Amino acid sequence: MIQLDFTLQRGEFALQLSLRSEARALALFGDSGCGKTSTLHAIAGLLKPARGRIVLDDRVLFDVHAEVDLPVAQRRLGVVFQDVRLFPHLSVRENLRYGAARADAAHFDAAVQLLGLSALLKRKPDRLSGGQARRVAIGRALLCEPTALLLDEPLSNLHREARAEVLEHLRGLKRELALTTILVSHQADEVRALADAVALLDDGRLRAVLPIAEFARGQGASNARASVASR
Repeated sequence: MIQLDFTLQRGEFALQLSLRSEARALALFGDSGCGKTSTLHAIAGLLKPARGRIVLDDRVLFDVHAEVDLPVAQRRLGVVFQDVRLFPHLSVRENLRYGAARADAAHFDAAVQLLGLSALLKRKPDRLSGGQARRVAIGRALLCEPTALLLDEPLSNLHREARAEVLEHLRGLKRELALTTILVSHQADEVRALADAVALLDDGRLRAVLPIAEFARGQGASNARASVASR
């Protein structure tokens, strides 16, 4: 269960959300500036709402009335940022191990295999392609043994081949791992491939929460209208 009910103020921008979803993978979808990344940062504990409550899988991460505001480290969330944030002086193996002291050899090997990183373990980040670096960042998040995974535009700024590569690995993670995932995206094909439900955001407000099948039908209709209009 994902429960987000909070208000967050950033300068003149106000984000007000109230949603509940039982989806294992929920996408936050909308145009740039609608509040997707701010929502993700509030869940991660990087931004503090003015009021409200944030609950993932019965774990209360934030609750103003109960005076609960778990520190980032105690939230046990695997966060993958747009800019990956790998340590340039560490090898891929060392980046994967960073902050993952509890991960045993079996878990480490499983993550490396699942993300196709075996041949990259000795490389430094400056010798990785964009898609490879993104997979390392995802692996590092998984090896922290998170209770949920937060993905902020995981396919952004990747060329077509790298995007397809990372998307296929993310599909594999969804099949193999029973892990609550919240995905930020403004790409409809990415959402259709990775999400079970979609929260539509617009200018800091929730417009609807749709099952993925209904979202896909709506996107298909929008594409058809756009095609007719362009003729």
